[in-house]
Amino acid sequence: MRHPRDYTVNQAWIVFRLNEAPVRTERDGDLDVVCLMDAASCYILGMEFVAAGAAEVPAPVAEGLIETGRAAANGLPKKLWLSSGLGAARIAAVAKRAGIEAERVPDKDLTAFLSEARQGFREHLSRRQWREL
Repeated sequence: MRHPRDYTVNQAWIVFRLNEAPVRTERDGDLDVVCLMDAASCYILGMEFVAAGAAEVPAPVAEGLIETGRAAANGLPKKLWLSSGLGAARIAAVAKRAGIEAERVPDKDLTAFLSEARQGFREHLSRRQWREL
């Protein structure tokens, strides 16, 4: 099983859906949060909102995530792991054009990386809901 301790910073980045259930908004409807994270540090390099249940991450979102990551990390990774929970063909194409090897990875193999980020997001949403009542 993959684990953050087995990698160095900027060796691999992960693209995944941060939320487990759609985020409901009045203005834009139900959304998913697509997240870009460094595999070694588990630092979130960037995130974008997309329509919930979209079959594919839109090309401008894919390009934006890679560019945000490049700016935050001052470079690009060797590998980009694409969560099996995302339609990520466009992200793979953007990565390839940038010279990054893209690999589709089952979410179960990314648990050590994603569980804390998802838990933190869940807790953040729970606290926010209570404040709004």
